[in-house]
Amino acid sequence: MVKKFFASRRTGFYLAVTREGEVGAGDEMTIVSSEPNAIPVSEITRLYAEKRFSPADVASLQRALRVPALPESWKEYFRERLEQIPAFG
Repeated sequence: MVKKFFASRRTGFYLAVTREGEVGAGDEMTIVSSEPNAIPVSEITRLYAEKRFSPADVASLQRALRVPALPESWKEYFRERLEQIPAFG
């Protein structure tokens, strides 16, 4: 099931809860901060699954490495992938 979910690339969206409470239909949601190096979850997922990287992909990978919320295990995976590219290795 996880492989099927990953293959669909429909990973949804993610929010952080800053204060516990109840939310209902029609309630307002406000962005309280954003990451300057933000990269969509769909892009991270695509990069994770990609077999070969274009120059634009390399730029996205480098930006992703600067996102504090990205787990270190994913950053390490991306670093290893970058090292495999002849111009970066």
